[in-house]
Amino acid sequence: MTNPKISVVMPVYNVEAYVGAAIESVLMQTLEEFELIVVDDGGQDGSMDIVRAFDDPRIRIVSQANRGLAGARNTGIAAARSPYIALLDSDDRWDAEKLRLHYVHLEADKSIGVSFSGSRMIDRSGNELAVAMRPKLTGIRPEDILRRNPVGNGSAAVLRKSAIDAAMFYHPEDMGRQCWFDETFRQSEDIELWVRLAAGHGVRFEGIAGQLTEYRIIGGALSANVAKQYLSWCDMLKKATVYAPELIARHGDTARAYQLRYLARRAVQLGDGELAADLFSQAVRLEPRILIAEPRKSATTAGAVAAVKLLGRERFSAISQRYLKEAAA
Repeated sequence: MTNPKISVVMPVYNVEAYVGAAIESVLMQTLEEFELIVVDDGGQDGSMDIVRAFDDPRIRIVSQANRGLAGARNTGIAAARSPYIALLDSDDRWDAEKLRLHYVHLEADKSIGVSFSGSRMIDRSGNELAVAMRPKLTGIRPEDILRRNPVGNGSAAVLRKSAIDAAMFYHPEDMGRQCWFDETFRQSEDIELWVRLAAGHGVRFEGIAGQLTEYRIIGGALSANVAKQYLSWCDMLKKATVYAPELIARHGDTARAYQLRYLARRAVQLGDGELAADLFSQAVRLEPRILIAEPRKSATTAGAVAAVKLLGRERFSAISQRYLKEAAA
């Protein structure tokens, strides 16, 4: 397709268990005028064999040595031929109406730079979980993105290319290569770009109703990854201080508290009660007002932290699997 309405960018790296379902969810879109750019990021499993088994002229494969998620997305965006870029991680899936609804949204209001929607959670096997992302959709300010990241995950956003080009830069070690995502980030690359777009370049974010992305939660992560995620998020905050010092001065502590509370819930999911308790207590000490601003979520987090500490990992996981299924493992 030489003139697609939307370019879908899908990085692929060692995801042979999920990539087929992700591609099928793209091919089932009711908006058919798209191109799917699959970025082969140098994996070692059979993922690309699965990709190549799909016989559809709208699929293009771009191969590169491993650069990580941010680097693969940059390669895909640079190869895109459409004015709109839809991001899909290769372990997630889309509702069949997603591309059409975002296309209508972006076409109807040229001031919107990033269109997004809520998400359903699925487990390793694709079972829907009893949790979902239902973010704020309108009146999005830079502080909303910094504190609560309404986009939610890397498979929820559809980007206006002309808007994100304001944040484009050339790779410092390869000046011929365009970048939008910062490749020094191996985590938090999404929120880093969203904050930079909103606070540094005035890009407007707006959501549409519905949970149009199926975001896969895969159990078995290590508690050490929670610490790495927090450190990368702190790096994002440090970088934002350079181009948006007033935003960070006013809202940085609140944003940090929300992030600590989120990571406390991740630690609960992993069954690490001590880490969860420490993270949640740090969040409340740093910004006690989060207890008032979101009393239900804070109370739920506190209850879950207490439960995992009281019951222990195995008993808590057995109970939580009723809601999180395999993601609780």
